[in-house]
Order: sequence, then structure tokens, then C-alpha cells
Amino acid sequence: MGAATLQKVKNLRVHYGTVEAVKGVSFQVSAGTIVSLIGANGAGKTTSLRALTGLVKPSGGELRFQNASLIGLAPHQIVGLGIAHVPEGRRLFSKMTVVENLRMGAYLRTSKTEIAATLGMIYQHFPILQERGRQLAGSLSGGEQQMLALGRGLMAQPDLLLLDEPSQGLGPRIVEQIFETIDRIRRERRLTILLVEQRVVEALELCDRGYVLETGRVVLDGGREALLADTRVQRAYLGG
Repeated sequence: MGAATLQKVKNLRVHYGTVEAVKGVSFQVSAGTIVSLIGANGAGKTTSLRALTGLVKPSGGELRFQNASLIGLAPHQIVGLGIAHVPEGRRLFSKMTVVENLRMGAYLRTSKTEIAATLGMIYQHFPILQERGRQLAGSLSGGEQQMLALGRGLMAQPDLLLLDEPSQGLGPRIVEQIFETIDRIRRERRLTILLVEQRVVEALELCDRGYVLETGRVVLDGGREALLADTRVQRAYLGG
């Protein structure tokens, strides 16, 4: 996994019919960093990620990665450029085994040796997935399913990993474990991560930079410490 920069998301606009869900959002993700998009439900966070992965078509703006425009590319082409997406709700293949789900993440890769090496790395970070390798994904606990979703995303050997609500439906202890693993993988692999998360404290503590979205617009951005100390963030999201 090499260094990468999502050079530019500029004035991104997305419509669902006549409703404008994203209204000119701009942000940047530098190589090797974690950037968090935070905000309430309906703020446009997930839609922004879906635009980046080709799942929804932008109605305006620029999306650039590794000096290439992502506009008009199919999802598999975007994966081929080095972007992997761990979607909200995990979206596993519940009737397939754990190892089959993991191998699905590597469907664009051809080297069996490299795939095996990535699989070994994932098992190091998530030993439970190796133990559960022959179980059906649908039989796993919520925390194990989230680990599997993360592992499947990493099997693509991405430069940029998009994580959408990895804490959804999980208890605080499991969330802490998953966030610690995300940070460790980022440091070890020099991975770049764009995180969408409603647990604002955890998202800000994990990230290098954050962007606060409200009703489809960026209303605030800054470094981790600045946002955690900002009275507007404290009042709106931290109970301050």
C-alpha cells in the first residue's frame, strides 16, 4: 500500500431527484492521514462517500485522486485506482464463509502470493477471522462482522480506505477495539483513511483533520485538537 492523496473534492454536489443532498462540499485528504466527516443523519456524509466510489453520480464539482478524475468512472474502475469502500451496514455476503468474503475483496488482484500475504496481515490484526474462517458471515456477531467488512476492504490493498459508520450498532468496548485497530493499520501500512462517523468524540480523537457537515454543507473544519476544543462542536455534538 503506497502513499496517496485524495487531491481534491471541490464543490461536490449530489441530487436525489429534485432534492440536493450535497450542496458544494469541498475537502482534502493528505497521504497517510485519517480525515473524519462528522455530522448528524442527513448531513450528506454517506452520500459524499458514495459519490467518491461511483455509487451515485455527482451533479457538479470535482473528484480527483492520484491526479485522475473519478467523475464518470464505474465502481470497479475506482477500486482499481486504489480506493476501497467499507459501506454503512457492512454489506457482507451472509451466505458465504468468512474466508470467501475476504477473497471477494481481492477480486481485481492476480498474484496469489500477494493475496495470501494480505490475508495473513488481516489475520494478524483480526485473529478471530482466522478462527471463524469456515463459518458463514451471517452467523458472526456484529463486531466480528465489522472486522470482516474491514478485512474485505483491506484485501483490495487500497491506498485510500473509505469507512462509513464502522461503529454502527456496536457496543463501546468493540468500537474502541476496532478504532484502535484502524489506527494501528494506518500507521503500519501508511494507509490513508476517510472516515464517516456519528460517534463524534471517537471520530475526532482518531483523525488528523475533521470536517463538520450540516444539511449538505461543510460548516466547520480543522485539526483534531482545534475541533475538540471548538465551542460550536462541543455544544452541538459533545454535550458541552
